[in-house]
Amino acid sequence: MFILTVIKLLLIALNIFPSRFTNRRIMFLIYMTNLVTHVMMDEPRFAQPIPNVTVAVGRDANLPCVVEHLGGYKVAWIHIDRQMILTIHRHVISRIPRYSITYTDNTWLLHVNQAHQDDRGYYMCQVNTNPMISQVGYLQVVVPPNILDIESTPSSVAVRENQNINMTCRADGFPAPKIIWRREDGEEIAVEKKKKVLVYDGDVLPLTKVSRNEMGAYLCIATNGVPPSVSKRIILDVEFSPMIWVPNQLVGAPSGTDVTIDCHTEAHPKAIIYWVYNSVMVLPSKKYKTDYTENSYRAHMKLTIRNLQYGDFGNYRCISKNSLGETEGSIRVYEIPLPSTPSKQVTHTTVESRENNFIPSSRNDTTKSLQTDVGYAMKNDLYPGSVSSSSSGGSSSAASSSSSSSTSMQTSALPGGVSGNSLSSVGSKGSLAIGKSTFYTERPPNEYASSVAGLLLHRALLFGSGIYLTLL
Repeated sequence: MFILTVIKLLLIALNIFPSRFTNRRIMFLIYMTNLVTHVMMDEPRFAQPIPNVTVAVGRDANLPCVVEHLGGYKVAWIHIDRQMILTIHRHVISRIPRYSITYTDNTWLLHVNQAHQDDRGYYMCQVNTNPMISQVGYLQVVVPPNILDIESTPSSVAVRENQNINMTCRADGFPAPKIIWRREDGEEIAVEKKKKVLVYDGDVLPLTKVSRNEMGAYLCIATNGVPPSVSKRIILDVEFSPMIWVPNQLVGAPSGTDVTIDCHTEAHPKAIIYWVYNSVMVLPSKKYKTDYTENSYRAHMKLTIRNLQYGDFGNYRCISKNSLGETEGSIRVYEIPLPSTPSKQVTHTTVESRENNFIPSSRNDTTKSLQTDVGYAMKNDLYPGSVSSSSSGGSSSAASSSSSSSTSMQTSALPGGVSGNSLSSVGSKGSLAIGKSTFYTERPPNEYASSVAGLLLHRALLFGSGIYLTLL
């Protein structure tokens, strides 16, 4: 009906305007008429292109094909990569049950359930007109990374110290994953002739001349932009024979006190560590207390000896042993003698110096008592013939015939030349202050000199500095 109407209009136009139309214009008019007729007769056409769709493997995907004015024509879906017809109109042709088709509002929707990697590729939506019309969309199926254990380094690997090792990590996925390495503890990785980096890229991590400091857990991380990223933890064990070092090889303490000795050791595999005294292993008891602190391949071992007696002094050995070797350290515990038992109380110490007028702040403090014969020996030797003593007060005085004034002093003295208001240790390294139970030293002290030699040295020092003593 529409075509007849168009023809009538054309004839009327030719009759009305015969002189204005040429053959060329008539042909153009007929072409335009056919074009308009084709459009107005509702021929099928695609309203929009098929979008490219990306889906993770195992998920569902939908590809839409919107066709207007389909009329009596039919729509078909074809997987171009497989050269497979999937659906025709509302019927599924493929034997793959994961494909299905639905139609709503001029939209033919192809469903791909639980997409596989084989489903990746181009899909064509085709209408069986003459000539045929079609359009194409792409389905991308991505795969998250997956580490291939069979092609990678095991979760635990061991190497001897100063040897080389390559740790490998393989992964698959789509797109191809990127592999990075990092240490679990956040420390740097030494690669390429000891170049240190926090993160290393590549499937293979080369480590040269491995040291014990490189021991620990390494993380191989695979990423390709498809979540989730995955990682593998590889523990690197660096094996070496035991090593021991002793902070103090000589330790001195008086009898009756407690003393603690210690050793530091490093070893891997883990070492057996213990103490030996007189060729016998030391076990925890009332006499001995052992303490072991371990951190990775390091260990700190302590031994406390309680209430030191004569038989406790000597050499103690700390021993570390593993499958690669054995080593030991030696510590000598020696005795520091205490002063003789005091028999007389000396009080109110006063020290005055003619040169600098120095007066200790503790001049009125009560001092430890010393042996009486030591005090008298000093007085008799310093002021021969001028010393007198009182049995009731324990005081003495001295006067010089050639001196018009004197400086008074109440003092206590120790063997070795110590004077003052309290007992303290001065002189060579290795002596022990009264009241202390232990003292670490590099060498044991010499025996105390005889009382006479000590007093002579003390007197020589005092006379040389211009100090006068008056023992009360």
